[in-house]
Amino acid sequence: MAATGWLGLTSLGIVHTAISLIAVVAGIIALLRYKEITLRTGWGQVFVWTTVLTCLTGFGIFQHGGFGKPHVLGIVTLLALVAGAMAGRERLGKHSRYIEAVAYSASFLFHWIPAFTETLTRLPLGAPLLADAEAPALKAITGVLFVLYIVGVALQIRRLRGGGGTVSPAQVRAGS
Repeated sequence: MAATGWLGLTSLGIVHTAISLIAVVAGIIALLRYKEITLRTGWGQVFVWTTVLTCLTGFGIFQHGGFGKPHVLGIVTLLALVAGAMAGRERLGKHSRYIEAVAYSASFLFHWIPAFTETLTRLPLGAPLLADAEAPALKAITGVLFVLYIVGVALQIRRLRGGGGTVSPAQVRAGS
């Protein structure tokens, strides 16, 4: 597909970006409202399904040639979503709730890596802040994102261990 001129994105790139923004907003709302992303809430469902669509549309984008790191990240994200869904149905043993938190939080983290990469290597137009995806600043940003992920997962696990961590079906019906 030819670039449209808007930020150098193709039509598929624009759709992909729009869907990913919906996923990120849904993830933020789920985390703020329920302290977790889970399929037991409406916002969690929006996050998971728009993340699936983000991955699928991303497989058709070959901005930098052929199959590359972004496509691998899409596969890893889908695997994290599958793990989260299986754990959410308690199919992964007694630690399923913890696995669910780790997996869905990882998929949320995986949205932020390309978000920063694409934004900082495209904007401002004509003179992007970073030259390419290998810039040391992006590696530092990814490190900070990983630390935030670890802190967020630790807080979720602490909450789950405290017994106040289960989102009940009644909460979902009342609050989603």
